[in-house]
Amino acid sequence: MTPPPPPPPGPDPGADPDPCPGSLVVLFGATAGALGRDLGSDETDLILLVWQVVEPRSRQVGTLHKSLVRAEVAALSTQCREASGLSADSLARAEPLDKVLQQFSQLVNGDVALLGGGPYVLCTDGQQLLRQVLHPEASRKNLVLPDTFFSFYDLRREFHMQHPSTCPARDLTVATMAQDLGLETDATEDDFGVWEVKTMVAVILHLLKESSSQLFSKPEVIKQKYETGPCSKADVVDSETVVRARGLPWQSSDQDVARFFRGLNVARGGVALCLNAQGRRNGEALIRFVDSEQRDLALQRHKHHMGVRYIEVYKATGEEFVKIAGGTSLEVARFLSREDQVILRLRGLPFSAGPMDVLGFLGPECPVTGGAEGLLFVRHPDGRPTGDAFALFACEELAQAALRRHKGMLGKRYIEIFRSTAAEVQQVLNRYASGPLLPTLTAPLLPIPFPMAPGTGRDCVRLRGLPYTATIEDILSFLGEAAADIRPHGVHMVLNQQGRPSGDAFIQMTSAERALTAAQRCHKKVMKERYVEVVPCSTEEMSRVLMGGTLGRSGMSPPPCKLPCLSPPTYATFQATPTLIPTETAALYPSSALLPAARVPAAPTPVAYYPGPATQLYLNYTAYYPSPPVSPTTVGYLTTPTAALASAPTSVLSQPGALVRMQGVPYTAGMKDLLSVFQAYQLPADDYTSLMPVGDPPRTVLQAPKEWVCL
Repeated sequence: MTPPPPPPPGPDPGADPDPCPGSLVVLFGATAGALGRDLGSDETDLILLVWQVVEPRSRQVGTLHKSLVRAEVAALSTQCREASGLSADSLARAEPLDKVLQQFSQLVNGDVALLGGGPYVLCTDGQQLLRQVLHPEASRKNLVLPDTFFSFYDLRREFHMQHPSTCPARDLTVATMAQDLGLETDATEDDFGVWEVKTMVAVILHLLKESSSQLFSKPEVIKQKYETGPCSKADVVDSETVVRARGLPWQSSDQDVARFFRGLNVARGGVALCLNAQGRRNGEALIRFVDSEQRDLALQRHKHHMGVRYIEVYKATGEEFVKIAGGTSLEVARFLSREDQVILRLRGLPFSAGPMDVLGFLGPECPVTGGAEGLLFVRHPDGRPTGDAFALFACEELAQAALRRHKGMLGKRYIEIFRSTAAEVQQVLNRYASGPLLPTLTAPLLPIPFPMAPGTGRDCVRLRGLPYTATIEDILSFLGEAAADIRPHGVHMVLNQQGRPSGDAFIQMTSAERALTAAQRCHKKVMKERYVEVVPCSTEEMSRVLMGGTLGRSGMSPPPCKLPCLSPPTYATFQATPTLIPTETAALYPSSALLPAARVPAAPTPVAYYPGPATQLYLNYTAYYPSPPVSPTTVGYLTTPTAALASAPTSVLSQPGALVRMQGVPYTAGMKDLLSVFQAYQLPADDYTSLMPVGDPPRTVLQAPKEWVCL
């Protein structure tokens, strides 16, 4: 009996794998603007696609196809018009991008099947066509690209891998690659895009003859979705991978920023939205990419548009990114450890609200991931709630349901709900957990930028009911001809304790007659769809309001005397140089803002201090024309009481301004509590003898609280 023939030999396990298991689609494209290395940098639409299928195993090629694409803006740049020979009329008759992509898929599938190939992968000359042109344009036009457009081979990299002795991959062109290989090209071909595709096919067929196992084995991948994630302060971030984006809409989320950079691979958790001193987004973000090449492509999107706004893109450092996005809190790390979660921020919660209150407010239709464990409340260092919280949701649909509760009522307060990011969670928590209640850095004592003379003459006007978006320029335009009668630095925009516009402003005029005329002309005129009340007032009334008092129809109320409030805005308008306000300048303040003269000793001369911007008082912050918002300049510090001077050492009294009076001190306050208040003013930490209680005669509860004097 004849034995059966041996089975055909199988593949050798030690043999190199097939260098290219699928078909290649050589793709070339052009826009109506820049070409070559700057392709896609000017945000112009795609106008041309040329492609041809290559079967690596059989070394066969398919039919060459060329398709024009209709652009929304048909204007062609001079470079494009000269290189392509196209005109606006020919593009007007072309199909839109979505139709061209459908035709592309149909023709490619037909050619691949005709050549007997398998799944195909795109092959382009460089990264720009897919990353900088096709994906951003599809995002702007809300087109969904097929999965085949999310992976491709960069012919420049494949060539450089086989011929590393030539110039860097980013400097290669189709012509230089053909020249290095000694290939003959058709110099008579003048059809734009056809010569490039034919030459690329010739280069690929030549490289396939070398049969390297690394050739066409690892395609470039374009991420389809941005992945969120936490960042630690201990992380080391390469500065060559970070950019700063400015001019973002304030409601932009990390997904919106990632969509602006669609086509580029943003690192996991690589979008950090920046916050201002009040904890609100300031329109900037730091973005971290997976490598330096992606960062360089991102810089080419400088002044590209997000909606109707153009976005500025600049280089940034890894230290800046870690400072914004990094955190050290274990509670935050546990909160952010859940992957693929949508983060929302809830602002304006009642201080008494707990997890069950928030869950009840959101309702069963939008459950929080993990229930109470999916909520993170923001608190001050002493444990007091700030009114902010973050919530995790399992998917976009649940987050959208929660966003519909925006400005819903919880108790007697409406709650604001916004999209948030892991970096924003870190920033908000770091902002409240990184320092004590009072600032520990040296707070500068600032000089008064200009004098404000007291007086009862009604040479000022008060503007009430201004739009919150009103600027100095809007006020000057509103006053019209009366703006010529404003004193230098005479515009005072009143901000509230959170540093936001209060809708009030005071204008110092050159005389009472000019103030009355301005009030008569401008009273109840409209500014940005709101009518504004313009009434005359005196400098004393203006000073009281700017110090924190109120001025209503029922009269004027004095400013409060309370210490301290948290986190007023910090401004850097003045230099941080310790400066004292001389007595002559302090005399310009209204006498009602200081202690009675009878309580001030004749010698030594007391000196009034002006608190720096880090000093946290209940005051109305003001902005002055033409400077940006700065700290108030109408605050007079209390002068030294007689009782303290009488018992103070002579060496102490010889130092100008050595005494500071404290009012409203809690009855339970000790020496260390008082010393902690003056950490920002460099009071000797071990000098307990410099604190003296003022005489404490019998009093009722209606009298002022206990007072201390610090030497």
